[in-house]
Amino acid sequence: MSKLERITVTMPEEMAARLRAAVDSGAYATTSEIVREALRDWAEDQERRAASLARLHELVEEGRKGPFYDGPAAMAELRAKYEAKVRQG
Repeated sequence: MSKLERITVTMPEEMAARLRAAVDSGAYATTSEIVREALRDWAEDQERRAASLARLHELVEEGRKGPFYDGPAAMAELRAKYEAKVRQG
């Protein structure tokens, strides 16, 4: 087991009451257990965000490499395609 370190956290009364209620209900053994779970969830969320951002950067770089399309020509092509679909029913 890793070394434990005691820290003090200040929070609004409503949050503290929710922590105590979760412990009193038996859902958690201690308020520390709740905070550790919350921090694990937060860390996982940060990792997902970082991975998503990295993927977005990859896609931007991929897009910068091309191919590039002429905007008005591409819109005309799309418009013709969907107008044909509308005519088909």
